[in-house]
Order: sequence, then C-alpha cells, then structure tokens
Amino acid sequence: MSSGASVLFDAPGPRARLRNNLISVLVAAVIIAVGFVLYRAFDEQGQFAAEKWKPFLDADVWETYLLPGLKGTIVAAVLSIVFALILGMIFGILRLSEHRWVRIVAGAIVEFSRAIPVLILMIFLFAIFSEYKVFKSDDLALAAVVVALTIYNGSVIAEIVRAGIRSLPKGQSEAAVALGLRKNQLMRLILLPQAVTAMLPALISQMVVALKDTALGYQITYGEIVREGKQLGASEQNIIPALIVVAVIMIILNSSLSFTATKLEQRLRARRRIKGGAVLAADSVLTDAAPGVDIVTKR
Repeated sequence: MSSGASVLFDAPGPRARLRNNLISVLVAAVIIAVGFVLYRAFDEQGQFAAEKWKPFLDADVWETYLLPGLKGTIVAAVLSIVFALILGMIFGILRLSEHRWVRIVAGAIVEFSRAIPVLILMIFLFAIFSEYKVFKSDDLALAAVVVALTIYNGSVIAEIVRAGIRSLPKGQSEAAVALGLRKNQLMRLILLPQAVTAMLPALISQMVVALKDTALGYQITYGEIVREGKQLGASEQNIIPALIVVAVIMIILNSSLSFTATKLEQRLRARRRIKGGAVLAADSVLTDAAPGVDIVTKR
C-alpha cells in the first residue's frame, strides 16, 4: 500500500507504517500456518498421493465428467450474461423515463429482483417449470439456472446502466436536444455509447459473478463443472484433487473473461480518443480555412 496521502485517510507516520507492516507479516504467517495445517490433514488422508491425481491423465475421465461440466458452465454463463445485458439495458433505460409511472414500475421490479437470493430463485423456478412442464425434462435445470441468473444479474446491470448514464455531463443531453435529436436518438447515439465505456469495469465484475453463480445449479441437478467434479471425486475417491482441478478451471474461465472484457474496454476507449482527435482536427482545419467566419468549435 502506498504511504502517500489519500482522500480517505492521512499519510501514515513511521510508527503507523511499522505497525501496518507487523500486522501484514502476522496475517501472512497465520495464513501460511493454516494452509500448512490443512495440507498436513489432507496429506495424512492420502489426498495428495500420486494415484489420486492419475485419473486426470485419463482422457475418458475428462470426456465423462469435466468436459461436459465445463460445457454446461459455459452454456449457462453465456446465455445468462447475454440475456442479463439485454434485460439490464432495457430496465436501466426505463428507470430514467420521463414518465413517473414507468420509473416506479421498473424500479419496483428491479428492487424486487435484486432482493431475492439467487439459489432460492433457482429452486423456485425449477419447481414451477417441473410442475407445469414449461420446458422439456432435459432442459428444466438449464432453464431454471439461466432464468434465475438473468433476473438477478439483469436487475443489477439495470442499476449499473442507470448510474452510468446519470454520470454523464448534462450538457451533452442539452446540446443534443438543442440540435433537434429525438429522445431515442439521444439515448442511442449520444448517451449509451459513452455510458457503456464508463460502465465496463462494473459490467465485467457482474459477468464474473454470473459465471461463478452457475455453480449454484448443482442444487437443482444441473450438470455444471462443480457438480461433475464432485461426481468425479466420489467415483475415484479423490474429492480434494477433483475440487482443486475444478477450482483451477474456474479461475482460468474467470480470468479469461476478465482479460477479454478488459481488452474490449481498452479498444473502446482508444477508439473514442481517436474519433475525438479527428473531430477536433477537422474543426481546426475549418477554422483556419475560414478565419473570417465565426464558427463555434469547442466540444
């Protein structure tokens, strides 16, 4: 941690820095000690023996357990993220409507959806879909997982969209209205493109949450990576190595999603800077070419 001053706290003095360093060393020592105790306990049970890890070198194990589970996790995550983004964009814009009743209805739906625990929503939807045969029996668990994650993450994304749009300077909306743009053009051409770039870090975090929450589908028999990993551990009597492998796979998935979204954010920001520079350069050329004409070029 930097020792410089911050908006939230004053710069620590020599005694405070010494105390912070001692606390950091103590916490690290405790973590290492706990990790060593856990390692010894698992090692005494033979969970780290070589034969416990041999199944992961067998292609049939991957084809039977891990790859189908990985596919289930990716399918549920992709569908949930796409639908949640669409739903979040819609309700985020509705919450900014000029009509009071639209804002109230959209706000009530968003707040209610955010308040329901995802696991309870999954179990409830699975029971409803099963009772009324809304989907085929093979798709019941997937449908419940996707719908539950879409409802919850869509409500969170709606708040992110609303906050992102409100964070933009009001002068841009006023200028667009003065130019004669309609409301839908203002939102589509001016506000949303800028808000999406500003919202991307929060959206990335919510996408990672949706990806991790697919593991809750284990409770309604959905075949995702955690469920398949536990079945593999029960079959091969290597539950700890199986869960470690599943954890590594999930870390790789989350890191890949974060890396891809971060690169997309960088490209969008770079594109905005290039376009902004081109507009300013064009304005400069017009001003130099017609010095006698009063042209407003400030944007």
